[in-house]
Amino acid sequence: MIIIAEKLNGSIPSCAKAIAERNGDYIKEIAQKETDAGAAFIDVCASVKENELDTLKWMIDLVQSVTDTPISVDSPDVNVCLGALSACKRPGLFNSVSGEGNKIEAAFPVLASDEYKKWDVMALLCDDTGIPKTAAKRIEVFDKIMARAAEFGIEEKRVHIDPLIEMLCTTDDGEGISMVLEVMRHIKTTHPKVHISGAVSNISFNLPARRLVNQAFVVLAMNAGMDSAVLDPLSQDLMGVIYATEAMLGLDDFCAEYTSAYREGIFGAKK
Repeated sequence: MIIIAEKLNGSIPSCAKAIAERNGDYIKEIAQKETDAGAAFIDVCASVKENELDTLKWMIDLVQSVTDTPISVDSPDVNVCLGALSACKRPGLFNSVSGEGNKIEAAFPVLASDEYKKWDVMALLCDDTGIPKTAAKRIEVFDKIMARAAEFGIEEKRVHIDPLIEMLCTTDDGEGISMVLEVMRHIKTTHPKVHISGAVSNISFNLPARRLVNQAFVVLAMNAGMDSAVLDPLSQDLMGVIYATEAMLGLDDFCAEYTSAYREGIFGAKK
């Protein structure tokens, strides 16, 4: 599983407080902990109304002062993401594009250039009509995004697809979940090199004992092909479930990674 660590996001109250107070020590501490927990990318999202780009660059500089883990540059504004690329010392994850507006036209030429051709990109399966309500429509958006990626020479292995994980409590009889899993299985079958991603914690919004819902969902999603996820790597229970599920899916020969992660304290015991 490609772990995209989620905790440096201004939409999280503790992080928002650190940003407002310019508490750089908090940013650096979280970045170091996420690295130690096995993050492949550290997602950095300012989520502020004013001076978003400057704030994002400030956060990126702090993260890079304590870790070499690649940055996931995160903003709903594609131009902010583009503006923050120059602050990154090494290739990371561009988070994100979608079928909305001119996001693809703005981002793909840059990501196809020699300077940024080693960057990965997150693509959300929505367009100018909003979030599609059916698997068929989301797959249609996916096909259009992949066609555009091919036009720019962006390799499938660089693409992380977010099928848009929505709240479990707003779906009838789990229909929304089965629809997302259907999209995941289609992508993995038709484009096996594409990474299937998404924000795991979205599933449990407004529910009690959210950690249990997150753990249950990640098992289902991994079985459907998810191999990349935005989540909290500091949740030892969730990380343990991920390593155990990889082993059960035959992705971890002789449980070597599971055993190693346990010994390193990534799960199973408090550090």
